Amino acid sequence: MNLPLQTFTALIQTSATALQGACAQLLDLTVGSVLRAVLEANASIALWIQWLIVLVLGTTRAATSSGPDLDTWMADYGLSRLPAAPAEGIVTFERFTPGGSALIPVGALVRTADASQSFVVVASSSNPAWNEALNGFVLAVGIASVDVPAQAVIPGGAGNVQAGTVTLLGSAIPGVDTVINAAPFTGGLDPESDAALRARFANYVATRSEATTAAVEYAISSIQQGLAAVVAENVDAQGNYRPGNFVVVVDDGTGSPPSSLLSACNTAVNAVRPIGSTYSILPPTIFTANVSLTITVAAGATKTMLQPVVAAALISYIDSLPIGTPLAYTRLAQIAYSASASVMNVSSVVLNSSNVDLVPNWSGVVKAGAVAVN
Repeated sequence: MNLPLQTFTALIQTSATALQGACAQLLDLTVGSVLRAVLEANASIALWIQWLIVLVLGTTRAATSSGPDLDTWMADYGLSRLPAAPAEGIVTFERFTPGGSALIPVGALVRTADASQSFVVVASSSNPAWNEALNGFVLAVGIASVDVPAQAVIPGGAGNVQAGTVTLLGSAIPGVDTVINAAPFTGGLDPESDAALRARFANYVATRSEATTAAVEYAISSIQQGLAAVVAENVDAQGNYRPGNFVVVVDDGTGSPPSSLLSACNTAVNAVRPIGSTYSILPPTIFTANVSLTITVAAGATKTMLQPVVAAALISYIDSLPIGTPLAYTRLAQIAYSASASVMNVSSVVLNSSNVDLVPNWSGVVKAGAVAVN
């Protein structure tokens, strides 16, 4: 139902017309008159009531509600908004005099130079400096620095800070003098947007009674944000023909999703798979792209400052390619030009020691390797 909305002026005019039509003599409705003031007061109240009606109508539909109202609407169907994800990266703790040993404990805080973003050191058993008994990373005698993993204290896209911005020690660490992040923090995602939640709800409804490719893809997309999946039917994990089997290749943007994520995907797919079918959940096969090129910059521009900018743009583009998407050789020059208006020429472009496209297979994903901008 469409609600015919009226403006303040229209409300006054309608009221004045009705009032004058009910009176035998001419009424004084000029600006400043008592009767005009009464009509204006009534029009203000009518506008407020009209706004309340619009607000109520908006919250009764998923298409027009937003924020917490949309969350409560979706909760009636057992659907919830995907949460924010914290940014992750590597920070380097350094010291001026590597005389004795030092410990960087799990939970140690570091911050950006403007103190707007905080990051906490997290455990990593695969790190050579990790010590399980001490619950931290050990800077051994004679070692001046150590790289440790950290993640944003507050989840969200704001934690995706650039390289060289994490420079403050948020908590005192004996034997450690400085901290720096040589690479950007990545992976931070804001909570699922209203538009994305509505789109996922449409897929949710459309796949409730179906054991289809769309149902499998929806099950994967509901685990966390930033997941990409490719479903191949009637093949095995090696791509050979196998009736009744399907393979799901899942990537979280890194090319190497953790086993915990693959296990969650397995559980989600098992709930919607066709009866009698078999399946496999696999990470993508990484096809490494090693890129080298030479740039010429405009007069007055500093080449050494533009080189990391171009390299970062190339890495960002390559790492964003979806599963099965080739990396076009000629696209590399375009990305380099687009990185800065001061890039005047791009030459000597080499992709994996050749000048041809890098084409992954159906389960492969291209990721940046060594990127050299000369």
